[in-house]
Amino acid sequence: MSLVEAIANVAVGYGVAVVTQILIFPVFGLHTTLAQNLKMGAVFTVVSIARSFALRRLFEAIRARGAR
Repeated sequence: MSLVEAIANVAVGYGVAVVTQILIFPVFGLHTTLAQNLKMGAVFTVVSIARSFALRRLFEAIRARGAR
């Protein structure tokens, strides 16, 4: 179930990123196509996964040091 949760989290995050871009970019005068929004959402999703992984490993290392 952890894998299902992780996949759902990534899918929902991707959707939220794309919808947010579609709604917010025009407010700032940025006009993009749906394809561009989908690509940018994918980039943001990959960055978010990398950030989450790095932080998880950092905190796991801190926890492991404290357990000794």
